[in-house]
Amino acid sequence: MVVREETRPDAGAAGPSEFRAAVAEMQAAILRPEVFCEEMPAPQRIAPYATALSADVTVDDTDVATGRLILLHDPDGNDAWGATATGPGRFRLVAYARAEIDVDLITDQMLGEVGWSWLTEALDAHGAGFTAVSGTVTRVATESFGGMADEEGTAQIEIRASWTPLEDTSGVVAVGPHVEAWGELLCTAAGLPPVPEGVVVIPSRRGQRGS
Repeated sequence: MVVREETRPDAGAAGPSEFRAAVAEMQAAILRPEVFCEEMPAPQRIAPYATALSADVTVDDTDVATGRLILLHDPDGNDAWGATATGPGRFRLVAYARAEIDVDLITDQMLGEVGWSWLTEALDAHGAGFTAVSGTVTRVATESFGGMADEEGTAQIEIRASWTPLEDTSGVVAVGPHVEAWGELLCTAAGLPPVPEGVVVIPSRRGQRGS
């Protein structure tokens, strides 16, 4: 995965072993070369432990989509996060994706359902088991007036979602497939064609850790 190291302490350096393992999986996830991903400060007070990633999808040196993915962990479980094989969910993923779309699509009544399907289908395609999913799809249109009237209108789609990754009976959760599904969501929202079946994705080295 394309992850740039920051000077702040690594969020995965502290916390219980299952959280550290999940953070390591996030950092090892393989994303498409168009996705530039880096660590970002995680929100505080939402859960005892948290880590976060941000990403931009770049095509021909132009950012066409952006997003964030936050991993929350409560060792005691949180009833609001749904139930897994070991009881109340102990992990929660919170995702955000925004991409430019054709202005003509802004009035498509199916846009919300289609945008939501990009997420659920990506999770299924990567074998990322989940429960208690919820979220919104928002369409944003911008028009210019006055001295800016000559500028063309723009449109964007924003997808906000959260879900609980399923744990197995021993309490292990595989976070990597969820990160890869989020990356696919960003690329789909940006209009990138899917990677052909059988083609191995080789991530870009932009901002990669180490030498």
